Amino acid sequence: MNSKIPGKKTIAVTTLGCKVNQFETAAFLSELAEQEVELVPFSGPAEVYIINTCAVTARAGAQSRQLIRQALRANPEARLIVTGCYAQIAAQEILEIADSPICIVGNDSKHRLVEVALADRHCDLEMHLGSIAGQKEISPLIATSFGARTRAYLKVQDGCNSFCSYCIVPYTRGRSRSLAPDKAVAQAEIFAAQGYKEQVLTGIHLGHYGHDLTPRTNLRELLALLLAKNFPVRYRLSSLEPTEITEELLNLMAESAAVMPYLHIPLQSGDDRILKRMNRRYPAAVFAMVVEQIVARLPEAAIGVDVLVGFPGEDKAAFYNTYNLLESLPVSYLHVFPYSKRPGTPAASMVDQVAKAEKEERVGLLRELNHKKRSAFYRRNLGSTRQILVERRKPGCLLRGYSENYIPVSFEGDSALVNQLVTVRLEELAEDGVLGKVV
Repeated sequence: MNSKIPGKKTIAVTTLGCKVNQFETAAFLSELAEQEVELVPFSGPAEVYIINTCAVTARAGAQSRQLIRQALRANPEARLIVTGCYAQIAAQEILEIADSPICIVGNDSKHRLVEVALADRHCDLEMHLGSIAGQKEISPLIATSFGARTRAYLKVQDGCNSFCSYCIVPYTRGRSRSLAPDKAVAQAEIFAAQGYKEQVLTGIHLGHYGHDLTPRTNLRELLALLLAKNFPVRYRLSSLEPTEITEELLNLMAESAAVMPYLHIPLQSGDDRILKRMNRRYPAAVFAMVVEQIVARLPEAAIGVDVLVGFPGEDKAAFYNTYNLLESLPVSYLHVFPYSKRPGTPAASMVDQVAKAEKEERVGLLRELNHKKRSAFYRRNLGSTRQILVERRKPGCLLRGYSENYIPVSFEGDSALVNQLVTVRLEELAEDGVLGKVV
C-alpha cells in the first residue's frame, strides 16, 4: 500500500563520511522541512534522492557509487542529486554510472542544493561545480535541527591547507575557510534552543579556525565567545593536530566545566621518517610532549589518537617506533586504520608499498594495544562520579550515554532521562564501556 502524502514530493537523503558532511546534511534537511515535501527512507522509492558522498578512501568512493546505483534501481525516473567530496573529484565517473542524467552539486555550491533538488525540470547534465581550490568563503549553511540526536555538530570551518601525501581532502574541500564568529554563535544558539545538550565543534581542519578571517582569530577565542553566552550546553572539540593544542586552549578547557576534557589527536605514525613522507609537520617527540602537557593540565581527559598503519616505506622498525611510542604514552584509545591507496594522492604512486598481510598483522597488534589502553583508562575512572548525557536506551533496558571524558556508560533509569544530564557513579567494566549507578 502506498502511504505517500498526496501532493507532496517524496525526498530521500543519505550521507557518508565525516561530521562536516553530517552537519551539511542536517542543513539540507532543515531547509527541506520548510518546504511542502515528504521525507522518506532512502531504502525505498522516492521522487528525489540526495546523496552526500565521501572520498576519503577508495572504499568510500565505492560506497558512494553503490548508493547512486541503489537510488537508480529504486526509481530510474527520480531526480538524483549527488554532492560531497566524491562528487567534487569524480563527476565524470558519476555521469558514466547511469543512462539517465544526474545533478552534481560541488562542495562550494551546497547552499544551493535544496533549490537544485526541488527544481521541476529533469537533471540535464547539470554540473554545479566551481573551482573549489579558489573558494575563499565558507558555504553559508544553517541547520535548524540535528534530527533525533542528543549531540549536534557545529561546523565552523571547511577546507585544509596541509596536503598530507595520503589525503585527497584538500582537493575535494579546497583551502581553509572559517565561519565568522557571530554566525558560529548564532548556529550554536539555534541548537541550544532546540534542546541539544552537547555541541561538537567541527571542521575539516578545525585547528585552523579563524586564521583566514579579518580580524584574525582562533579556536580558543571562539570557544570563549560561546562560553560567554552561557547556553545550557557542553562543548566538545573534534580532531586537532598536535601542534594546534596550545597552552591557552588547555587553560580554557581546564577552567571551564562546559568544555569537555576530551581531545582527539592524529598521530598517524610514530616514526620521523614516515612522518616526513606523509608530509606531517611535527616529529614524534613533539606529539609525545603535547600528550604529556595535556595530562598535566587535564589529568582526567580522554586522549584519542588516529594511527595510519602500513604507509609506503613503513618497515618493521618504523612500525615498532609507532607501537612503542603509543605504548609509552598515557593515551586513552586508538583509532587504527590500514593505509589504502587513494588515487589522486602522492602516496598512491610511492614505491615500497607494504604487503597486505604485513599491514593486517600490524593493525591487529595496534588494535590489541587499543583494547589495553581503553580498558586501563576506563578502570582508572571507576569509583568516580560523572555527568552522563543520556543518548538512548540499549536493548536489554539499560540507558546509555557518555561522560565528560567520553566514556560510554550504561545504567538503569527511566526513559525520560534520554537527552538529560544525569549524575552517575562508575562502578564496573563492561564489554562495551562501563556500568554505573545513578547517584
